Amino acid sequence: MADAASRLTSVAEQLLGAPLPLRIRAWDGSQSGPPGVPTLVVRNRRALRRLLFKPGELGLARAWVAGDLDIEGDLYTALEAVAGSVWERGEDARTLAEALRDPDVRAAGRELLRLVGPPIPPAPPREEVRRRRHLHTRRSDKRAISHHYDVGNDFYELVLGPSMVYSCAYWEDDGTLESAQRDKLELVCVKLGLTPGQRLLDVGCGWGSMVIHAAREHGVNAVGITLSQEQAAYARKRVADEGLTDRVEIRVQDYRDVADGPFDAISSVGMAEHVGAERYLEYANRLYALLKPGGRLLNHQIARRPQGDETAYRVDPFIDSYVFPDGELAPLGTTVTQLERAGFEVRDVESLREHYARTLRHWVARLEAGWGRAVRLTGPGRARVWRLYMAACALAFERNRIGVNQVLAVRPPESGVSGLPLRTRTWNP
Repeated sequence: MADAASRLTSVAEQLLGAPLPLRIRAWDGSQSGPPGVPTLVVRNRRALRRLLFKPGELGLARAWVAGDLDIEGDLYTALEAVAGSVWERGEDARTLAEALRDPDVRAAGRELLRLVGPPIPPAPPREEVRRRRHLHTRRSDKRAISHHYDVGNDFYELVLGPSMVYSCAYWEDDGTLESAQRDKLELVCVKLGLTPGQRLLDVGCGWGSMVIHAAREHGVNAVGITLSQEQAAYARKRVADEGLTDRVEIRVQDYRDVADGPFDAISSVGMAEHVGAERYLEYANRLYALLKPGGRLLNHQIARRPQGDETAYRVDPFIDSYVFPDGELAPLGTTVTQLERAGFEVRDVESLREHYARTLRHWVARLEAGWGRAVRLTGPGRARVWRLYMAACALAFERNRIGVNQVLAVRPPESGVSGLPLRTRTWNP
């Protein structure tokens, strides 16, 4: 009988409908596959049970998070080899259901069952979140945000660096992560046209970097809101350390509950992905109501590519279960349409797709360099979640599977005067 690695390679190639671009090393020490490429390490039979009971991405994610699967070699190369093979084949790639109708695949599956042993479904890793029935209520949003952000500020410091900015940086060719994040904050401020004495609302303020920069460098009075208790505590301390408590307020508050407008400007950077399609117009309407006439909104948001049948869109199961529960991505055109429906005049759209890919690679490098400390801070499962999701997202941005855009919009006054310069693309911090 063939060794475990050879049998696994045969099954994987039947399912993929193509040669496996990775080497496999199985729990019995056997190896199979091409040399000189990253190795997929199958540590135990439990990894196969996870795939059998949850075929597809979620089963793979559970095995990865639990440590039943690992990669030896460059993670980016491994992910690109597998994902690139699927993307390049596009419509020619078989679905799992199609593959399982193939008699050869079914025969390989029966052999896999013999490899697995007793068919006992393993429990999901503790890091997994079950999908909720009622999405994007105040309560469910608070729980989703807490899952992602309340994992310890020390962990985020390790990954993000001193800037504590959790959105894509704005790069120059020879810039550092810190300088690129500072330039991104300044870019937002300049696009918003901030001047001393204005009121700024930062929706999803994170650890306070945007409101601190805007108050310190542009003299505004800023309100930052977040649903994360840990973020708010950290941001308040930073505000106090900067001597800005008279001009910056940090609140634990839902955007739907802000009632002290109007504001001269609103920034929403990396927050709208949590809103959800059903709530997006409500989100846009609320921000419109909080702005004074002539006020500006800067909405910085990840976008997915549009689908031929938008009703077929499904949230990525790994991201939904382990990273951003209840998060949803929309095409850029959908976002612009919803902002316009709320009454905004969209004045500028800038893609920062390549900037985010580069930012993610820096975050992954910081995580890998501090791996031992990351595991101590959050546990091995959570650290593995972050490494996989950030590396996979970097490749998705690079391959234009997803993008990120800054949309500058104005609440137009009755006069119709936007208040923007005729040549808006003169900003460059």
